[in-house]
Amino acid sequence: MTTPPTRPAAFSGIWPALLTPLNEDLGIDHGKLAAHCHSLIARGCPGVTIFGTTGEGPSFSVAERQEAVGQLIANGIPAGQIIVSTSCAALPETLALTRHAVEAGVHGCLVLPPFFFKGVSDQGIIDSYRFVIDGMGADLPKLRLYLYHIPQVTGVGLSHQVIATLKQLYPDTILGIKDSACTTAHSIGLAESFMKDLTVYVGFEPDLPEMGRRGSTGAISGLANFMPRVVDRLVTQPDAPATPAERERVIRLIGLLGDYSLMPALKGIMAMLTGDAAWLRVRAPLVALTADEVTRLESTIRDFGIDPASD
Repeated sequence: MTTPPTRPAAFSGIWPALLTPLNEDLGIDHGKLAAHCHSLIARGCPGVTIFGTTGEGPSFSVAERQEAVGQLIANGIPAGQIIVSTSCAALPETLALTRHAVEAGVHGCLVLPPFFFKGVSDQGIIDSYRFVIDGMGADLPKLRLYLYHIPQVTGVGLSHQVIATLKQLYPDTILGIKDSACTTAHSIGLAESFMKDLTVYVGFEPDLPEMGRRGSTGAISGLANFMPRVVDRLVTQPDAPATPAERERVIRLIGLLGDYSLMPALKGIMAMLTGDAAWLRVRAPLVALTADEVTRLESTIRDFGIDPASD
C-alpha cells in the first residue's frame, strides 16, 4: 500500500518582516541585509521574511528582489529559512518572483492580491491567485503559499469566500493567512473559520496572545527586527505570567511610534540600536526621518528601553 504524501508544514516561530537596508544610491545593501538576518537567526528566529510591507517590497523591481534572494542565500542564509513576499500589481511579475523563489528553495511565498484596481470582485481576486498558482506548472508541488491581507494599505481585501475557495482549490499549496488588518475581531473571525485547515498569523503584535490561544504558531512581525524574543513570547507563551506586561509594553511602543511614519521610524530604531545612520535610508515614496525627528525618536526610545540581549 502506497503511503500518501505528507502535507507541507506551515511555519512556526517568529520570521521577522525584514527592514531593507539601503546603500547611498538607495540600492539594497546585501551585506548588511545578510548580517541582519544572521543576527536574528542567532537570537532564535527560525527564519526571516523579505520584501513585505515593512521591507518596502513593492518599491523594488523584480530584478532587485530576485538578486536580493540570491545574495541572501550566497551570504549564508539557508533558503529554507526565507519567506519571500512576491507581491506585485502585475500578475506576470508576481508569477516570475514566485517561480524564482520556489526554484531557489525558499520556505514559502507571501502573496497579496493585485493592488492597483480597487473595488474588484471576489472572483477577480480568486482568478488572480489562480493565475499565479496554476502558472507554476511543474514547480507547483514545491510552492508553499501564504495569503496576505492588509487592506488598509492595498485597498484590496481577502474575504472569507476568497480564502475558502482558494483553500478548496489548492489544499496542499495554501498553508496560512497573514492578517495585518490590525482588527482583533477580524483576526478572531479568521481563526474561528479557518484555523482547522490553515494557520492564521497576525501582524499586529498586541493580538498575538489571543491568536496564540487559538492555535496560531508564530508571526511575521515588524517589531521583531529588534524585539524578536518579546514577539515570540507573546504568541508562544500567551498565558505566561509576564505576558500581560510584555503586551502592554508593546502597545506602549506602538503608541510612541504613532507620531512618525512607521517604516522610517522602525529604521530609525535600527539606526539607533546599531549606531549605523545608514539604516535611516528609505526609498521614495517614503521619506526618511528629519534630523529633528531622529533626535526626538532617539530620546523616546532611550527612555522606553530596548535591550537586544533580552528583547
